[in-house]
Amino acid sequence: MTNKRRRLDPEIFHLPIERMREGYYSDKYFVRTRDVLRADRHEAHVVMQVFSKTHAYLGGVDEAIAILKRCSETWSDLRVRALYDGDAIKPWETVMTIEGRYDAFAHLETLYLGVLARRTRVGTNTRLVVEAAAPKEVMFFPARHDHWLVQTGDGYAAHVAGAIGVSTDAQASWWGSKGVGTVPHAMIAAYGGDTVLATRKFAEHMPDEVRLITLVDFENDCVNTSLEVARALGERLYGVRIDTSETVVDKSIIPQMGGFKPTGVNPQLVRNVRQGLDRAGFERVKVVVSGGFTVEKIRQFESAGVPVDAYGVGSSLFSGRYDFTADVVMVNGAPCAKVGRRYQDNPSLDDVE
Repeated sequence: MTNKRRRLDPEIFHLPIERMREGYYSDKYFVRTRDVLRADRHEAHVVMQVFSKTHAYLGGVDEAIAILKRCSETWSDLRVRALYDGDAIKPWETVMTIEGRYDAFAHLETLYLGVLARRTRVGTNTRLVVEAAAPKEVMFFPARHDHWLVQTGDGYAAHVAGAIGVSTDAQASWWGSKGVGTVPHAMIAAYGGDTVLATRKFAEHMPDEVRLITLVDFENDCVNTSLEVARALGERLYGVRIDTSETVVDKSIIPQMGGFKPTGVNPQLVRNVRQGLDRAGFERVKVVVSGGFTVEKIRQFESAGVPVDAYGVGSSLFSGRYDFTADVVMVNGAPCAKVGRRYQDNPSLDDVE
């Protein structure tokens, strides 16, 4: 390829370089393989080929490259070719090749395959959600569903995949942004369950450039709470967020029950809130929904024309398997791979500098 795209600087990943070099985070058999090759002074010049078995949107490439650059024995002795974060990939498509003396990078296989799998899973799920919601916005809200250490790379994968916002500063750090969010239930509770008061206080103490979106399901009366907040905050209110529990029926739904599933954030509840705001002259106030949204649920909402302006999506973005495999396919210039595998060039790969 001739039009190379920009990759992230390896320094942004803050890798524990010495620990990675010594094999602390690697499967022990790779570390022992390296040690045997070196003890035996056996130099095998290999081509390592990396691929996945599923359709996906690639993530973790720049992170994997950073691991190879900083933690291999000598980066200058390796030739690495790779696709880019965000690229669409097909089953069995080669996404990266590593060429060089095997003992120089054998101990890193666990690490680069792991980051590719993790970031690709998050990026693919986010891209599918973004495509299902288009042109509506998608907010990336799964931080609470996994260990804090994964936030930075997950946030970047979601950003590349098209999410318009992430919920923590860590998730936004790799592209120099900040987390976004709404007035949460806990803050409303801290002000005695008074959504209007909590929202006023948020507006009072947060900068004007912070979008003011408040949850309106605390009292299970989303229509009336939305109207109360809209009247109290005026132009300062950007949007309301509906997050009704999947086991609860909102007050506005009770008279309408009979022909649909009434619990949680359902299409009729969203229509009730939208209609209530519009009738009161608050057409500009956005309606954000969250709580159990998946690709399938978003598709259902969009096909039904539900008046949603943005989706907040959480734990479903961690679902599925997007594993990667690395195989030695060439040794000292000759084909050498386990049965069923062979060298498969990919002209879309770019040389990594």
